[in-house]
Amino acid sequence: MAKKHFIIEGVPVHGIADRGKGVGRSAEGLTIFVEGAVPGDVADVFVQKKKGGFAEGKVERIVTPSPDRVEPFCEHFSVCGGCKWQNLDYSAQLRHKQQVAEDALLRIGKVEVGEFLPILGAPETTYYRNKLEFGFSNRRWLLPGEMDQKESGGDLKSPPDLNALGFHKAGFFDKLIDIQHCWLQADPSNALRNACRDIAFEQNLEFYDLRRHTGFLRNLMVRLTTTGEIMLLVSFAKNDKAAIRRYLDAILEKFPNLTTLVYTVNTKLNDSMFDLDMTTYFGKGFVIEQLGDLQFKIGPKSFFQTNSLQGKRLYDVAAEFAGLTGKENVYDLYTGTGSIALYLARQCRQVVGIEEIPEAIADAEENMRLNGIANAVFYAGDVK
Repeated sequence: MAKKHFIIEGVPVHGIADRGKGVGRSAEGLTIFVEGAVPGDVADVFVQKKKGGFAEGKVERIVTPSPDRVEPFCEHFSVCGGCKWQNLDYSAQLRHKQQVAEDALLRIGKVEVGEFLPILGAPETTYYRNKLEFGFSNRRWLLPGEMDQKESGGDLKSPPDLNALGFHKAGFFDKLIDIQHCWLQADPSNALRNACRDIAFEQNLEFYDLRRHTGFLRNLMVRLTTTGEIMLLVSFAKNDKAAIRRYLDAILEKFPNLTTLVYTVNTKLNDSMFDLDMTTYFGKGFVIEQLGDLQFKIGPKSFFQTNSLQGKRLYDVAAEFAGLTGKENVYDLYTGTGSIALYLARQCRQVVGIEEIPEAIADAEENMRLNGIANAVFYAGDVK
């Protein structure tokens, strides 16, 4: 009987796959997806699973590090899983991601697409997101060495404080990593999130239990805009008006410069927000973002490109590829809040946006009025 777990020595890693795994090939020709490896590494690989013509494993030892391997700048990188390739130089990331796209279309999909243009890399690789969502949990993921664990995979004998406000541990729906500093969103995001945790401790509030569906504090969303506006959305699991008011008042006392503070009560088993009522506790209930000479009203449920700077570059490329002369009728399918449609509206005869979510269409129409655009029309419905 073949061994279930074993080590393959000296595997050269040549590419990337999804979920942050490197792709290598053994001397015998076996394709291996390797957690913790980057292209250019030569590694001894501990094989955890093998089936058919491929295997999955993790780095046991780096024999020769890749020249493109870099030191991750985030303290949470090894456990978080949110940023898959912080250990790979950004220019190398772009090369390998482009190869993945080309392989998907040409080699796997057999789609002829003509010339591939190079990926337009982001000018900023930290603090670029305008929206981040965090979860409250009473099942914090414990870091290595924090305490004794059972051999069965992580259930604790005598847990310390297990409350966390942060991101899900990759592969675990109920375990969250307590995030102290995230490099994805600019100030005051980190200070705001950490203050929300501190206030919860001060007020002795229950963090949500994702297995039992109990607790009080459930989710947190922070939106920032290039115009300097800030939205905070807090999701509660119970409609305890007095406790909600105490918590939100304490946040406003520490952060009086918030543009708007919104909350919702979610008693469902899932975290989706589109079917929930939003209550504006402070401010106007939305923020304003600017792309080029257009302004966009963004509410707590609105979809918007999470990287505003790259969003504008994307829209500029779309406009360049379209080659509009002012005489065309343009259709923006799955238009969302209409940002691409409105960005192109002044370059064409008319633009039509179609989107299944009625709230998104309402945002698109509001943004049309906000920017004085008269040649756009939006419909709520299924594109099919």
